[in-house]
Amino acid sequence: MAREFELCPGRRVGGDQPCFIIAEIGQNHQGDLDIAKRMIRMVKDCGADCAKFQKSELEYKFNKKALERPYTSKHSWGKTYGEHKRHLEFSHDQYRELKKYAEEIGIFFTASGMDEMAVEFLHELDVPFFKVGSGDTNNFPYLEKTAKKGRPMVISSGMQSMNTMHQVYQIVKPINPNFCFLQCTSAYPLQPEDVNLRVISAYQSAFPDIPIGYSGHETGIAISVAAVAMGAKVLERHVTLDKTWKGSDHQASLEPNELAELVKAIRTVEKAMGSPIKQLLPCEIACNEKLGKSVVAKAAIPEGAILTLDMLTVKVGEPKGFPPECIFDLVGQKVKKNIEEDETITEQVVENLVKKVKC
Repeated sequence: MAREFELCPGRRVGGDQPCFIIAEIGQNHQGDLDIAKRMIRMVKDCGADCAKFQKSELEYKFNKKALERPYTSKHSWGKTYGEHKRHLEFSHDQYRELKKYAEEIGIFFTASGMDEMAVEFLHELDVPFFKVGSGDTNNFPYLEKTAKKGRPMVISSGMQSMNTMHQVYQIVKPINPNFCFLQCTSAYPLQPEDVNLRVISAYQSAFPDIPIGYSGHETGIAISVAAVAMGAKVLERHVTLDKTWKGSDHQASLEPNELAELVKAIRTVEKAMGSPIKQLLPCEIACNEKLGKSVVAKAAIPEGAILTLDMLTVKVGEPKGFPPECIFDLVGQKVKKNIEEDETITEQVVENLVKKVKC
């Protein structure tokens, strides 16, 4: 069973713990602090465990030419990529305000540190855990420095290979054992044929001592629910207030009604996973009493007869007698009294039954 650890104060992940649901607000707040607060409230009301943003120190994430590149997309908030990103980037004080608001309404708050300086700020902000976005998963110096901060880590694996993920594990594990991997495909929106949920199972086999989760960019909730049924212990989905808003992430995000339905479906699936022990359950007793079958006499059987298979059949009987799985154990047994045709075979009419199976 995957190892457990405390991802947030009082909230463990892994093992038999419920799936930890991260609502990725990212930059879907349109650069508007009030919208960001509305989204934190929304994900809290929908039942998510954590509201997550994306924090960048732009001069450390991008070089000058990248920031100066013309950006003419319909989703652009400025003439250059730098202007666009600056419009969407909250200040340190705004992050402090958002974290305080999340604490006031009772939901965990964190952000992906999109560069090393952003991680430094988030560490100072005292977020409960670091989210490593797929773009930094193969950034090994970043991983080392982040792991050394000592906070739990959630590491997405979009755009990476299994070989790279083994390297990530070998780098992080000796420094900081409290981390998990998320299967992820970095496409927005993500098509079902590119999801590859079986990677969850591959990660569970390759890294049995850490929890495994899923970060999805698909539309709808079915695939994410399936990921939880496969054992995902952390689930991350982008969220929005309106999919038609400007921004490349909105189309691959869940609106409030979808997020609420996803949380509800996940909790239902977790209840349904239940126990691996197969047995007659209390809730089945009524059906078993009404429709459960018994061994009955196919024809009249005289006292002292030795039972043969052709003397017996299986029907819904009254009263209850030997269940069908005992029919072969009855063969060769002696009866102590006359049994009428169609009568249930009970323990009272069989002499010293030797059971070959548990009847």
